[in-house]
Amino acid sequence: MVQQTSAVAKRAIVSNDAFAFSTSARAARKMLRPLKHQMMQLLSQLVQIDTVAIPPNGNETRAQKALRKTLKSYGLDVELYDISFLSRSNHPYVRRERNYEGRHNLIARLAGTGRGSSLLISGHMDTVPSGREQWKDSPWSGVVRRGRMYGRGSYDMKGGLVAGFATAIALKQAGVRLGGDLLCESVVDEEWGGGGGTLAARLRGDVADACVIPEPTDMAIFRASRGGSVVDIRVAAGDPQNYFSNDEVISPAVPMGRLLGWIDSWATRRRKISRGETYRDFSDPAPVQVLALEAKQLDFDTPLSVPLSATVRVYFQFLPQENVASVLREIRESLADFCQQDPFFRDHPPSWTPIFDPPLLGHELAADHSWTRSLLGGVEAALGTSPILGAAQFPCDGFINQNEFNIPTLIFGPKGAGAHNVDEYVEIRSVLQTAEALLTTALEWCNVSA
Repeated sequence: MVQQTSAVAKRAIVSNDAFAFSTSARAARKMLRPLKHQMMQLLSQLVQIDTVAIPPNGNETRAQKALRKTLKSYGLDVELYDISFLSRSNHPYVRRERNYEGRHNLIARLAGTGRGSSLLISGHMDTVPSGREQWKDSPWSGVVRRGRMYGRGSYDMKGGLVAGFATAIALKQAGVRLGGDLLCESVVDEEWGGGGGTLAARLRGDVADACVIPEPTDMAIFRASRGGSVVDIRVAAGDPQNYFSNDEVISPAVPMGRLLGWIDSWATRRRKISRGETYRDFSDPAPVQVLALEAKQLDFDTPLSVPLSATVRVYFQFLPQENVASVLREIRESLADFCQQDPFFRDHPPSWTPIFDPPLLGHELAADHSWTRSLLGGVEAALGTSPILGAAQFPCDGFINQNEFNIPTLIFGPKGAGAHNVDEYVEIRSVLQTAEALLTTALEWCNVSA
């Protein structure tokens, strides 16, 4: 999930060998220059393919096959593999309610000489639905206006995905062999708190010394991400046989307002938590957000009567250093206390249903880590300016790489807007710049070989 980059994040000073990075940046631009048109063609093709995932299923394979065809045309070693084996794993982050059968990850490999560090560039192909709001163009148009490509997934995150694979294509076309292996992957099941594709890739052994996820960051580098849990709190009340009655007709709709007040109290409370270093400049470091509220449909297919149930969908986010299980336990105890003090909810206790479980966790990589310094050097050399070094305003699957498989992970990607909303777009120039920055970094991190 993504939002715009924080304007108050601090700019970083790069301590790497600037001359070496500038040399690699020039080489990266030279290698990518002939591929700019093909990159945009590939991005347009992928945006025009519907890859919406709605749990428990996903619709990613057609686009993965299109990506494989393009990569093979450049002579890359590409593998498309089914992730159904995930359902047989005992790993705690296997989502048992998800269907992994027939869903495919893709990986392209450039083998190194063994004299450098390996690098994984990992992105997701699945997108959220287009939603019910009206788009200016079709969500699958891929139309270009004023340097922006529009369409569902253009920003989150097919633009970054194309930039990542462009690094492998450029190296292959130029005949440049790195010292360390370069792995570029397109995974599935990232949206809706999934992570199944990333988990499948790591469990099968696709690992590296470092990872960058080209999620959209507006050209900032995020060394931390939040955790998150989305929960449906539902209250059922009323008698379906008793709408026309001399007695009081019970409805959960009005009491739900008091429940919203309890949620708002937690939003206020979470703004005051200890923010740590990476989130210290965030005014709302760990948001509590109401994502949806439902009691009854406003249409003429629904009879005029009071609702029999009401549900609120709440999004709790967590900082990397927090004990998420402990925070959630405290929230649930608080809800129980609230219900005991409210006569309606004491008689009609609400249910608590996470839409994915266990919750997503945050992750954080040190600012002075060798991988952080390397990506900073590559991005600065490619962009000609010091990048913002900050923290993500969203959870993602980065914690699986770093927390579960000890792969240092950073997030860096293109500019745009409209993620998870209508008229989503990515800035085309930023996709090209992302590719240049990733290739520059790969040339240094993986150590160019003769």
